[in-house]
Amino acid sequence: EVWYATFTTPGGTGVWLHHETVSPPHEEAAWPLTRGWIAVFENAKTPIVEHFGPAPAPASPELARLRIPTPDGSSVGESSFRGAAGTITWDLAYTDSSAPLLCFPDWAWRHELLPAAQVVPSPTATFSGTLTSSDREIHVDGARGAVAHIYGHGNAERWGWLHADLGDGDVLEVVSAVARSAGLRALGPLTLLQLRTAGRDWPRDPLLTAPWFRGHLALPTWTVTGAIGSRRLSIEVTIPEERALTLGYTDPDGSPATCTNSELADADITLERRVSGTWKISQRWKLAASAHAEIGRR
Repeated sequence: EVWYATFTTPGGTGVWLHHETVSPPHEEAAWPLTRGWIAVFENAKTPIVEHFGPAPAPASPELARLRIPTPDGSSVGESSFRGAAGTITWDLAYTDSSAPLLCFPDWAWRHELLPAAQVVPSPTATFSGTLTSSDREIHVDGARGAVAHIYGHGNAERWGWLHADLGDGDVLEVVSAVARSAGLRALGPLTLLQLRTAGRDWPRDPLLTAPWFRGHLALPTWTVTGAIGSRRLSIEVTIPEERALTLGYTDPDGSPATCTNSELADADITLERRVSGTWKISQRWKLAASAHAEIGRR
């Protein structure tokens, strides 16, 4: 189970906070563990990352659901992230009055009927507070980002992820993944996405419409395209090597995976409408060093 936050400050610093609780499946006597990391991305600087854990998970089911402490006392709260790892300390609060964004259907999340699912409880979060590294302090004020929650048995065979704040409450969330099972692996990426514009989420059922989107997962650029009804969406995401961080994941069963992440990625997003049989651009967003994106693989 994962809680993570990503945001970009007005000054151009990107931050990624990742907390997870892992229950070892083959050791019934083993107590679940908490672990995670914080990564800081600044233009013209090599991204830095510090890890925390593993440590025993809290005994309280309520705490495990809402707060994930670390060995240094770090935690995820209902409206805050606080803690320390290596040379980095953070004390951050966030607010968001918008509705959750569901790339996976509500039933999948509530009943855990899929191998994994994601929900973004705070898709347009605004962060404030302080972030301190070994040589400087960053004052966070009005930073835009999101807080998301994942359950699952592990990572996909390959995946792409994008969170794009489009301004004025508009937001795009994309999860494009190749399943690990041999039969499903040959089908290529299954893309689930939600585009919120003017308070409306599209498509209505992201799982049902996933086959209509085509994802091409690669580095440094990956893409998603697809049309549903009278709307067509084209997404191009670029993760520049100099603004990226590559690190390893470990699934609960011990299987390794690798992700390349940037909280200063670029994204070109085009929404078209079909009018009298012709596709015409309805809206276009170009994010320079402010999109949050990742490519994962084994």
